[in-house]
Amino acid sequence: MSMEIILWVVILGLVFDYTNGFHDAANVVSTVIATRVLRPLTAIILAAILNTLGATQISGVAQTIASGLVQVQYTTQTIVLAALIGAILWNIVTWLMGIPSSSSYALVGGLVGAVLFSGGSKMILWNGVIYKVIIPMVLSPVIGFFLGYLLMKGISALLKFPKIRSNVKIFNKLQILSASLVAIAHGLNDAQKSMGIITLGLFAGGYLAHPVIPLWVILTCALMMGLGTASGGFRIIRTVGFGITKLEPFHGFAAETSASCVILAASFLGMPVSSTHMIVGSITGVGSAKRPARVQWETAQKVIFAWILTLPGAALVSGLSYKLFNLCGLH
Repeated sequence: MSMEIILWVVILGLVFDYTNGFHDAANVVSTVIATRVLRPLTAIILAAILNTLGATQISGVAQTIASGLVQVQYTTQTIVLAALIGAILWNIVTWLMGIPSSSSYALVGGLVGAVLFSGGSKMILWNGVIYKVIIPMVLSPVIGFFLGYLLMKGISALLKFPKIRSNVKIFNKLQILSASLVAIAHGLNDAQKSMGIITLGLFAGGYLAHPVIPLWVILTCALMMGLGTASGGFRIIRTVGFGITKLEPFHGFAAETSASCVILAASFLGMPVSSTHMIVGSITGVGSAKRPARVQWETAQKVIFAWILTLPGAALVSGLSYKLFNLCGLH
């Protein structure tokens, strides 16, 4: 039975990685599609390639998921399996509804929920949850908002110069670069979570002596992230790219640059932040710099609502999944 469970852990870990790719593809390509700098198919193929490249680079995020949030010595394969089910179901439901929720926090919520239902709060490393997840979850989109706002204000000041205004099409090329940076940053941060949860499952099953990410896990997760991104997430692209504010290439460049800077910084600090919340926060900041009245605040409120619900929602689903496994005799 142990071998069957670990097989399901690996399979569902890769399925989660795939859903993360198509669910969060919108974060990478929505702005560059909305500004018509790239065609949708071109943008998604570019994002898929760069997501895969970013996913092969190891940051501290994978280790945070594998050993920084829960007591690994008490974690079982069933807990990891329940965590993955909670995260995957949350991703699918929010994708069907076109809501740009966070795959990152769905997985963290799933893991914490399964552990709480199995052994109680004593099994949670609360310092890791608070400082690596909760505080960055609250602060990162706020930082993205203000970076986007300030960068857009700076670009607006530059566009007052006739020479720069006459060469405004340079932002088309700059936006391709900034979109590429977001894609790499997304792979670097988001694929690490799948690597971490699979590694935690392997360690819990006794297949690893230490919770250190094996090379084959890195490569398969990178590939699945790329394939998921290549599948696209057009429901969410409409919400993020067109539902918050009207974007021109220089707006897209400002939003993508701010978001990628925060995601990259968080990745190297081992913080599993949400690329969804980052790009939405940055786009909202850019829209506010243009004119607050041009921001569709109802869309932003919808994202914030999903943001608040994701951790407890995924935790509840994974916790109930764990209880169901127990009833079926899986421990």
